[in-house]
Amino acid sequence: MYRNEDEHRGIQASAALPQAVSGGGNGRGNGAGNGTGPTARTGPDLGPLLVGLQLTDSAFPSGFYTLSHSLEGFAHAGAVDSGSLPSLLRDLLHGVGPADATALALAHRATAEGDLDAVAGVDAHLFATKLGREMRQASTRTGRQLLDLAAEVFDRPPITAYFDRVRRHGAPGTQAVAAGVIYAATGVPVRQAVACDLFAFCASFAGAALRLRLTDHRRAQSLLRGAAPVIERVAEEALRRELADVGATVFASDVMSGRHERAEARLFAS
Repeated sequence: MYRNEDEHRGIQASAALPQAVSGGGNGRGNGAGNGTGPTARTGPDLGPLLVGLQLTDSAFPSGFYTLSHSLEGFAHAGAVDSGSLPSLLRDLLHGVGPADATALALAHRATAEGDLDAVAGVDAHLFATKLGREMRQASTRTGRQLLDLAAEVFDRPPITAYFDRVRRHGAPGTQAVAAGVIYAATGVPVRQAVACDLFAFCASFAGAALRLRLTDHRRAQSLLRGAAPVIERVAEEALRRELADVGATVFASDVMSGRHERAEARLFAS
């Protein structure tokens, strides 16, 4: 199913090194590098970038570390190995795109417009499209934990208000919608927000692969870098969809999730 495929088929990418800004080689003379020159005062606000970095950090306790995104089911079935991990991740991303990534974008826009009723509508729609009980439970558990922590860390009214609605059972609180609310409330642009969450999904998948001994730390980094072009494509497609488009499935993943749900021994919650 996902065995013996070329590890980098279709997802090769090159990384460009940023050029350094220097002032005579040591940063003196024009103030570069010491926080006093014009470069210290120009450019976009770094606040949204720092929020994205914090939320996608594997140390952020959102609960993503408890999920394998059906990878453990594939591993138990012997249906994936180190060589086929990139192909499986690529296919899962194309399933996440029309579902969670699109819902995140819609929730972000509705939050920015101050319409939490619309956010709840996206939330309910996304929840209804998740076929397996395990996936639904994983999404709402991580979503509520994300809202709970973000309400404290970022202290923004839309986050607190939506978390209160979720606690009152006025919305399911799926992870993607929770992330959309948080990113919008903290000023992260919607395009960056979608890309951040897709990267967090990939990082979680890579972490699960490490714990399942399907890869090592060096190849896990190659796996993440190889997924970058897919993340870009999936993010751009998600930004163009409407609510009626939300929903997708990767049938093999749903099957493995169902098997995993009934397994006697499990390392991950999904």
